[in-house]
Amino acid sequence: MKSELLKRTVFGAIYVALVVGSMLLWRPYFFQLLFLVVTTLAVREFHRINRSDLLLTLSGMLLAWLMFASVSLLVCTAYLEAPVVLLGAYGLVLLLTLAAELFKKAADPIANWGILLAGQAMIALPFTLMNLLFDKSPMLLLALFVIIWLNDSGAYCVGSLLGRHKMFPRVSPGKSWEGLAGGAVFGMAAGYVFLSDPFGFSGLEFAWWQSLALGLTVVIAGTLGDLMESLTKRTLGIKDSGNVIPGHGGWLDRFDSILFATPALLLALLVLRLI
Repeated sequence: MKSELLKRTVFGAIYVALVVGSMLLWRPYFFQLLFLVVTTLAVREFHRINRSDLLLTLSGMLLAWLMFASVSLLVCTAYLEAPVVLLGAYGLVLLLTLAAELFKKAADPIANWGILLAGQAMIALPFTLMNLLFDKSPMLLLALFVIIWLNDSGAYCVGSLLGRHKMFPRVSPGKSWEGLAGGAVFGMAAGYVFLSDPFGFSGLEFAWWQSLALGLTVVIAGTLGDLMESLTKRTLGIKDSGNVIPGHGGWLDRFDSILFATPALLLALLVLRLI
């Protein structure tokens, strides 16, 4: 028990250090390289748990790489030739992969199409959208992660102590409405500290009500992302999406909340006309 806790703590600290460091050090190259690799491997993991064949898996990974790389180049360079070429290659690979089902004689080609497109929409796209938040401000992207982390911690603590009413017992028996409320308080507090910046360390200057609204948006979207991954794992009959991070599971286990919260935060920023 103690060794498992120690392993979880050590690798959790490494994970946090890499994520925070990628946004504050050697920018933007460290962030882009790190999450280009994570995006590709997360899509690979998604195809693995769905038992995709080799061609579908490799195509999904290549598509994820092309999507992330094209937007990374788009936000960090004034030259559009490379991003346009990569996006063109993305479209070509996508169409060829879909058409390949004509020759594979799979029992359910529509399921293969669905898995491919789900991996792109639910994993590759949200990771890619992180580039837009990073381009606006690395601290904005870091705030997204901190809100999610504190929401998770608050939901776990409050849910363990006060949780009585289950949210979705069929999908995630451990989650309660009390835990959601506790996590929301922690998450919104983190949003206020990072986004309103009363202590002068993030450089962001959103109004207090905007910060609270953005924090709540991240909390709700992050909770939905967590529940969606739980639904996926329960449907597939697995406990974790992988074991690449000892004590923490797979890539999708670590980033499930972030994947839903990223596009939600971007949309909220656009609605509030903050970007």
